[in-house]
Amino acid sequence: MSDPKRRLDVEVIPVTPLRQNCSLVWDGETRHALVIDPGGDEDVILERVAAHDLTVEAILLTHGHLDHAGGAHALRDALTKRQGAPVPVIGPDRRDEFLLSSIEENAARFGLSGMISVAPDRYTQDGDVLPLLGRSYEVLHVPGHTPGHVVFFEPQDRVLFAGDTLFRGTIGRTDFPYGDGPTLVQGVRTKILPLGDDVLVLPGHGAPTTVRAERAENPFLQ
Repeated sequence: MSDPKRRLDVEVIPVTPLRQNCSLVWDGETRHALVIDPGGDEDVILERVAAHDLTVEAILLTHGHLDHAGGAHALRDALTKRQGAPVPVIGPDRRDEFLLSSIEENAARFGLSGMISVAPDRYTQDGDVLPLLGRSYEVLHVPGHTPGHVVFFEPQDRVLFAGDTLFRGTIGRTDFPYGDGPTLVQGVRTKILPLGDDVLVLPGHGAPTTVRAERAENPFLQ
């Protein structure tokens, strides 16, 4: 059981030309860590893991877009080799499998290199609880940006890793063939806002925010 007074450390690492927020999360005592949404630039992520002398327990994916998942395959291979034990890729919901399996094709369309399609070791479902870093990470399915988008909530530190669902002052894009704006807004209202005003929201792009700020000021939620 972790010390309820000890917070986990988080370093946000902007990766890929799209400047996606990859989150490196770790316990300062055990030096065990998670990597959330490694979209690319795995060498940069590995350098930060080494700089903090960390052992990565798992790689978490909020959804299947290439800027969030394009580095997961290579990072899994590198960490497994470095640590001498398998490092699983966990998430998102299986409904994003079509995106994860076409990362290379989509990257080529955008002129991006080094991104590899990935097959997660485990898909997640709404309501799953992941025991990682001595904590319980709650999985919430919040579709609309993509069909299988999930977010990861850590209730002890009151932190939400939101992917591309909720940003400071806006919400994720839904102008994809598989996107759905009303579904995303409903998911934010029914899954994210009830977590509580004190929750820190770490989005997939841009600056952190809080549930309180977005409830009060986000024009999509008024």
